[in-house]
Amino acid sequence: MSVANASFACATALVDALAGGGVQHACVSPGSRSTPLALAFARDERVTVHVHVDERSAAFFALGLAAATRDPVALVCTSGTAAVEYHPAIVEASQARVPLLALTADRPPRVRGTGANQTIDQVELYGTAARAYLEPPLPGSPDDADAWFDTGLRALEEARGRMPGPVHVDCPFDEPLVPDGPAAWTRRAAPVAPTEDVDPEAVGPALDAFLATYADRRGVIAIGGLRPPQTLSLLSLGELLGWPVLAEPLSGLRLDASGAGRALAAGQQLIADEAWVARHRPDVVLQVGAAPTTRATQRLVAGADTVVVLDRDHLDPDPHGIADRRIAVEPETFAALAWDRRDDLATPSGEWLDTWRRADLRVHAAIDRLLDTWDEPFEGRVARDLGSFVPHGGVLWVGSSMPVRDLDAFLAPRRPPRIWNPSDLLRVMANRGASGIDGSVATILGVAAADRKPIYALIGDVSFLVDAGSLLWAGTSGPDVVIVVIANRGGQIFSLLDQAALPELDELFLTPHPADIGAVCAAARVGHQRVDRSGALLSVLEDAARAGGVQVVEVAADPALQRARRTEVRDIVSATLARAD
Repeated sequence: MSVANASFACATALVDALAGGGVQHACVSPGSRSTPLALAFARDERVTVHVHVDERSAAFFALGLAAATRDPVALVCTSGTAAVEYHPAIVEASQARVPLLALTADRPPRVRGTGANQTIDQVELYGTAARAYLEPPLPGSPDDADAWFDTGLRALEEARGRMPGPVHVDCPFDEPLVPDGPAAWTRRAAPVAPTEDVDPEAVGPALDAFLATYADRRGVIAIGGLRPPQTLSLLSLGELLGWPVLAEPLSGLRLDASGAGRALAAGQQLIADEAWVARHRPDVVLQVGAAPTTRATQRLVAGADTVVVLDRDHLDPDPHGIADRRIAVEPETFAALAWDRRDDLATPSGEWLDTWRRADLRVHAAIDRLLDTWDEPFEGRVARDLGSFVPHGGVLWVGSSMPVRDLDAFLAPRRPPRIWNPSDLLRVMANRGASGIDGSVATILGVAAADRKPIYALIGDVSFLVDAGSLLWAGTSGPDVVIVVIANRGGQIFSLLDQAALPELDELFLTPHPADIGAVCAAARVGHQRVDRSGALLSVLEDAARAGGVQVVEVAADPALQRARRTEVRDIVSATLARAD
């Protein structure tokens, strides 16, 4: 058998293992060395192939698709710097526990280190960001296909392991690369992936120890990033303990479920007020899920007498090593067992929780009244209104920097659907593993490709422009998605940080840009509308959703006015809280 046909047989065996194990999508970038892999995916009817000219965009598209479906997505590229372009998305996938399969074509091992054209050292290219590095043998005969099939099974096992994430499979191929016939491979049944072990035996003792030690103390529950919730049990835990619940939007639990529990509406505003926290400092903070992303929550955790981490999934939910105890069980299972035992628990006095909730209601109402008087767009109101606008079952993807912070600060708790179905909740997504702004547009398009609709996004203008190349390839054939872009002329988050005092603020940090977002959209042949008044946003969103395809809604936000408005919000919060007690 020719080398080309042996390579095609091996690539087909690898793809057979992946497709049989549940891989339904592959993002392929054109290249010569990757020809056997590209053909194998294209000729397997079980896999949908997405072609991306830019490997960096392909990787972030795959990231969004894998995050939305929670299934591994394959990436295919040629050798050399093409493989390097995957690295930022691989890092984000590693931090965010998203399963990706980076299949990088490579030159034969014998030419490594010889200066051969388009040959770089791809061995362990992604370092510790990859859960595993795998390299099947250089194809020389059909007998090598068995090892390639086994490599595919191993890749899936590692990507879906106890700590899901990206896997690098470096695939060496010799020339010639184009086969002259069908693959000499007979499909095999891939082993059924084992169900995840929830370890129920550990939950009861962990709950008993927690309740015995902390249940009679004044606490706060801070819920960070989680898997999409299947129950309301973590909100109900707050009711059982008499503790207020701070739920980041990414947790999916910024909800008001009445007697079943509800998250604070203005929790970030309360804990950002130093005077309030000084008067109502919790004895215990139960940190659920990922480490907090906002500085206010980080300060609350750091200032508590006792911190307990309830998390089973994340790389390091206690990066500063301040937790008194880590309970490494599934949080929803833990909280559900507490609810099952509610008749055996002492009823909390309710005074501590009532104090927080009264203050929360007053602050939330005061902020809403203030925001509704402003005609010029304010970033916090855009986040609030967009978060309320997205219908049940929709997805809101939010960018790093200010958008994710504004959503956390201003998103009101939503009422869950009357008939409980977790898939009907608003799903808030973001690249918060490494919290970068790169690849935002590609990630959004990848989420939209998962066919869970409707899809909306909120990003800053720098994030939008950094990844405008991904928009250019979407064009008129792009998915249905509405991308709201806050046009505040640069990286305005730095004007709220310590860098604001530097004389080089504009030059090195804000980096105001001259780009015309409407012109970029016209070049990409996607829809564009500009909003200059707060009251016009919702009607423009409705028009954009009806139009279909990729639609960009640009919201003009004057930077100086935004800073002034944020000061007004802080002032009214402080004034309201000073009267709350």
